[in-house]
Amino acid sequence: MRGIVFRWLTLTVAILLSSYLLEGIRVGGFFSALAAAAILGLLNAFLRPIALLLTLPINLVTLGLFTFVINAIMLKMASGVVGSFEVHGFWTAVFGALIISLISFGLNSLISEKGRFDVINLKHKGGNRWE
Repeated sequence: MRGIVFRWLTLTVAILLSSYLLEGIRVGGFFSALAAAAILGLLNAFLRPIALLLTLPINLVTLGLFTFVINAIMLKMASGVVGSFEVHGFWTAVFGALIISLISFGLNSLISEKGRFDVINLKHKGGNRWE
C-alpha cells in the first residue's frame, strides 16, 4: 500500500515539474496535481493497455513512437476530467507526457517493491568486478 502512495506522489511531483517547465500545462495547486495524478494513474491502468493493443500495428510501423501520442491523449483526457489542470495543445501534451514519463521513471526507480526507498551500495573489487 505504501508503494502505491509513493508512486502517486512521484506522479504528482512529475506533473508539477512539467507545469513549471512547459507554458502550456497549468496546475491550480498541489491538490489539483494530486487529483490529476490519480486520474492519470487510473487512465494508464485501465485505458492505456486497450489503446496500445488497438494501435499495435501503427505502433510497430513507427517503432513504438506512437506510444508518445497515446501518452499525450491520456494526459489530455486527465486534463478534461480535472478542472484546475489544463493542457493546451497537442505538442504540449506530447512533451508534457514525455517529461512526466521521464521524471516518474527516475523517481519510481528508487522505490522498491515493498514501497521503500532503496539505495544500492556497490564496492569495486578490481578489474570490472563490482559487488
